[in-house]
Amino acid sequence: MTVPFVLLILGALAAAMAPRLLSRAKWPEREPVLALWVWQCVVAAVLLCCVLAMALSASAAWAAVRGNLFAFAPSGVVDAYALSEYGRWAGTIAVLLALGGVWTAAMLTREVRGTRSRRKQRRAELRVRAPRLPGETVTPGERLVVLEDARSDAWWLSGAEPQLVITTAALRRLKGRQLDAVLAHEQGHVRARHDVLLHCSGALAGGFPQVPVFAAFRDQVHHLVELAADDTASRRFGRLTTALALVELNAERGVFGPCPTPLAALPGRVHRLLDPTPRLPLGQRVRMTAFALLVPAVPLLIAFGPGLGALT
Repeated sequence: MTVPFVLLILGALAAAMAPRLLSRAKWPEREPVLALWVWQCVVAAVLLCCVLAMALSASAAWAAVRGNLFAFAPSGVVDAYALSEYGRWAGTIAVLLALGGVWTAAMLTREVRGTRSRRKQRRAELRVRAPRLPGETVTPGERLVVLEDARSDAWWLSGAEPQLVITTAALRRLKGRQLDAVLAHEQGHVRARHDVLLHCSGALAGGFPQVPVFAAFRDQVHHLVELAADDTASRRFGRLTTALALVELNAERGVFGPCPTPLAALPGRVHRLLDPTPRLPLGQRVRMTAFALLVPAVPLLIAFGPGLGALT
């Protein structure tokens, strides 16, 4: 049972070591989009290790699974895996990993349903707080909702027809290009589909809270998507304008005071915009992107290695 054990050990090492290595690195603050890509590749590698180990263990335990998995493979490929030597633990490992897969699917389903329910509730609240006036026509594809509120705020309501919601207090506080920067920030979230990353990371962390890589993935995604959206706005309207927009939008919430708040990361985001660190060189970014792509390829090479060796 060498290959499944190697895959499980590799997945466990990646799940334990990757969060420590990435959390100590300084470059994610400079390249949030690249950091999101690296995190996704690491999580994909961990999940691939589990899926491939489950498939090989199930093939060793049950002939029906083996027949389907190796249906189009030459006989020499099946012999290369020595499935008959895997032992009685193959079925147990396969069942445990399959249960983990079912639990992951259940967590993703719960996350999707919860998101839809919250989105439906928020849309209903918007219809109550910002009702259409008598005789007002509905413009197809209309995305902007102005909400009467004394607190400055702006957010995108995701869905099939995403809407930008902005309060009247924010319109009064934000001047000129500052308002454009806030809108560009929120549009950056929508165009990059950051909501999908947030839902997936939340489902994995909620389903497997003991796995360090999933908990760290959720925390880092929440932080990195905001940095990426800040960069989107700053490239169009400048870092100073974007920083001032963040300050004006959140000044009333006590974010920049001495007491910690749920939005305590905002001062760091403003400082990052006002005192930017140069981006990584293009060549280094390309190399890191390619290296991250190789991370999920390692489990595939390990799993298919014996079969490829049998064909040569």
